[in-house]
Amino acid sequence: MSELLFEEFEEVSAKQWKQKIQFELKGEDYNEKLVTKTRDGIHIKPFYHSEDLKDPTHIPGPGKWNICEKIYVASEAKSNRKALEVLKKGAEHLWFILPSEKIDISVLFKDIDLNNTTVYLGFEFLSEEFILKLEEFLKGKEHNIFLQNDIIGNLARSGNWYFNLAEDHKKLEKIIGNKGDYKGVLSVDGTLYQNAGATIPQELAYCLAHANEYLNHFATASPDALKKELLFLISTGTNYFFEIAKLRALRLLFATLAAEYELPPNCQILSQPTKRDKTLYDYNVNLLRTTTQSMSAVLGGANAVYNSPYDAIYHKNNEFGDRIARNQLLVLKHESYLDKVSNAADGAYYIENLSLQLAEKALEIFKEIEAGGGFLKQLKEGIIQKKIVESAGKEQAKFDSGELVLIGTNKFENKEDKMKQDLELYPFLKMNPRKTLIQPILEKRLAEKLEQERLERE
Repeated sequence: MSELLFEEFEEVSAKQWKQKIQFELKGEDYNEKLVTKTRDGIHIKPFYHSEDLKDPTHIPGPGKWNICEKIYVASEAKSNRKALEVLKKGAEHLWFILPSEKIDISVLFKDIDLNNTTVYLGFEFLSEEFILKLEEFLKGKEHNIFLQNDIIGNLARSGNWYFNLAEDHKKLEKIIGNKGDYKGVLSVDGTLYQNAGATIPQELAYCLAHANEYLNHFATASPDALKKELLFLISTGTNYFFEIAKLRALRLLFATLAAEYELPPNCQILSQPTKRDKTLYDYNVNLLRTTTQSMSAVLGGANAVYNSPYDAIYHKNNEFGDRIARNQLLVLKHESYLDKVSNAADGAYYIENLSLQLAEKALEIFKEIEAGGGFLKQLKEGIIQKKIVESAGKEQAKFDSGELVLIGTNKFENKEDKMKQDLELYPFLKMNPRKTLIQPILEKRLAEKLEQERLERE
């Protein structure tokens, strides 16, 4: 029946579609009326056609995605109990944030099946001694562990090295040169650029240039370590289709970069929703935001998705918020069937076209960074920070004017909504004057100024 149906319709070219649209516009300008210009430098057309993809590019995805749970390790025993509990409730990957090198790994990993559970270890310190202890514990054990060593990310976020440039690199060389059979030993924290207000092409370019610093430095120092998968931490933002395309573009860009170093093209992507659009007032809307942002990550090809709780910006970690966040991902996976098809965006003309456009624009920025001496040099000179501040300022102006809408905050807000008594955490950018080597890149939510004004009026 489908064959008979399609035989009754002639194929329509892109030119014919455009002619029909021009006729319906009755003299209105096509580009002014129907082409949308975005802050990412992309012009969105009213329709896309197979002719927009003369040479389709296959972007390999991970094949499957996994639900990840993040656990800040204040107590090894409590964190271990929580890890075992969330694994029973649907989590598949674990992401431990370790604040101190004194953490007892044997207590933290007790009864966790490391062979069948991928574990990401995020460090708030740089310690070769801790990695040696970890290696000793793991000796003879099968495991799937990614180490999040990112000294450049720490510099960008804090404004300082852990120790100094030479010492940080020396310690990192020893860490990634150890004999531990880790799935990955280096990471690139791209969440910082997104949460600070970078455009998508900037975010992609900075992630690529950030990664290139490691690949270039360790190509001779520890070439075997580079054969392991590089881990990208990515935040998905508000523009649903663009965020799907962003992750696809990242894989395409990294594969291109890896080929220059004769390395495997695959990378690991651990995704989470952005903080930038999260709001204090009408906080339940955050549930809708994190749902679509998690969907973007899944359809874009993330290996693992962590969903931040709807109340994360103002409540301390709590079981209810964590459960709701995890259940959102369980619904996407088991009730929306988003685990049934890999590379779901393949063949979608719009997303395919966006992926290539974003990759091309990011590559242009990447080349400018490399021509200017590389990411680290431009970070030290404040060029990267300046570019992000400019982009963030333009986005902030759109929010302040009402052009960029956050429902419940700058449109359809509930005047009776009170939040002052519910604050367990300080939800705004903290400014603690201290001496830094470079200007740190600062994360800031769009609604902060408006929320502070509303809190003062309560």
